[in-house]
Amino acid sequence: MATVMSPTELPKWPSTPTRVPYWVFQREDVYAREQERLFRGPHWNFVCLESEVDAPGRFRASFLGDLPVIVARDHDGELYGFENRCAHRGALLALDDRGTAKDFTCVYHAWSYNLRGELTGVAFQDGIKGQGGMPAGFCRSDHGPRRLRLAVVHGLVFASLSEDVDDVEDYLGEEISDRIERVLGGRTPVIIGRYTQMLPNNWKLYVENVKDSYHASILHLFFTTFELNKLNMRGGIIVSEDGGHHVSYSAIDREAEKDASYTDIRSDSGYRLADPSLLDGFSEVGDDTTLQILSTFPAFVLQQIQNSVAVRQILPRGVDRTELNWTLLGFAEDTPEQRRVRLKQSNLVGSAGYISMEDGCVGGFVRRGVAGAGDQEAVVEMGGESSASSESRVTEASIRGFWKAYLNAMELS
Repeated sequence: MATVMSPTELPKWPSTPTRVPYWVFQREDVYAREQERLFRGPHWNFVCLESEVDAPGRFRASFLGDLPVIVARDHDGELYGFENRCAHRGALLALDDRGTAKDFTCVYHAWSYNLRGELTGVAFQDGIKGQGGMPAGFCRSDHGPRRLRLAVVHGLVFASLSEDVDDVEDYLGEEISDRIERVLGGRTPVIIGRYTQMLPNNWKLYVENVKDSYHASILHLFFTTFELNKLNMRGGIIVSEDGGHHVSYSAIDREAEKDASYTDIRSDSGYRLADPSLLDGFSEVGDDTTLQILSTFPAFVLQQIQNSVAVRQILPRGVDRTELNWTLLGFAEDTPEQRRVRLKQSNLVGSAGYISMEDGCVGGFVRRGVAGAGDQEAVVEMGGESSASSESRVTEASIRGFWKAYLNAMELS
C-alpha cells in the first residue's frame, strides 16, 4: 500500500462545497490516509451486533476499514475488542467469521490469547532442555494485539482504536441517536439473513449513494412502479451538525395526488407483481414512516425499507473495490405473521434486491466513467450549497455533509 501523503502533496481541493474532485476516489495515498484517519482514527466504526456475541465465549471477527479485529464476550459478561493479529509474527488469530471459543491460539506458532486479547501462553517459551526459548526478561503482559474501545447503542457494537474519540452519545448526537432508537429501541434483534457483495468501486461512491435521497425515484424502477417511495411523500433529511451522519425518511400517503414532475421522470411501466403480498406490511413502530435510511460517519448504514430492517457495513477493499455486508433483522417480539412479512421483504434488498440491485452497479458505472477524469469534478448542487437538514428530499445536503466531515477528518480543507 502506498505511503500516507501529507495534504500538501495532494491536488488542491475545490473551494466550493458543491464540487468533489474525482481524484479522491482514485489515489492510493488518499486510500492509505483514510485508513489512518477514518478507520483507525478518532471515529466509531460499526463492527457487529451485540446479539452475535450474546454469551461467554461467543466471538465475531470483523474489520475497522481494512484492519481485522475480534469482538468477544468473556466469562465476566463483558465485551472486549482487539486486533485479529498475533503479536508474534502477525498471523490471524480467528480464522472463522464467528463462533464460540475458549481462547484464541495462533495456528502458526501456538501463541495463545484469552477472550480479552491478553497473551496467556507462548509455546516453548522456556525452550527445550535449557536451550532456546524466549529471553529471561520476556513478559507476556507486554505483548498483545492492540485493544479497542467498544460502545453499544441499541444492540449495535461500535469500536475505535482511539482514546481521543468522543463518547458515542456525543459522537452521534441526539437526533441520530433518537432515530436509531426508533428502529431498534425496546426490541430484541434476531438475525434472519445475511448478504455479502463486492462492489467494483471506491467505498465513498457507495456512501454517496446511501446519502443521495433523490436518486431512488429515478434509478429504482421498483420503488416508483409500486409507489413505495415518491419525492412528493411527506418526509425529509436530517444532517448532523458536523455533516457526517444523516437520516432520510418518508411516510406513506396513499391519498396524495401524483405529482406531474414525478410521472414525467418515470412513465407507467405496466409491470405487475405475480404475488402482490410482497408489499403487504405493518406499521413498524406505530408510525407511518415506511422508509428510513440512516448513516453514521464514516461507513455504517441502518435501514428500514417497509418492514425490511437491516444493517449495512461498508468495508474498503482497495481504491476501486468495496465489500458490502448486509445483516437482515427481525425481532424476538415479532409475531409469526410479521416474521413472514420480513422474510418476504428481504427480497427488496441485497445484491439482487428488487430495490437495491441497481445500487450495486451504478458505483461501477461512475468508476468507469471517471477513469480518465482525475482532474475533473462532480457537481453536487441539488438543493443549494448547505449541508443543513431539510424538509425536502430533493437535495444533496447529506452528501455535502459527508464531504464536510471527510475534509475535516482528513485535514484536507
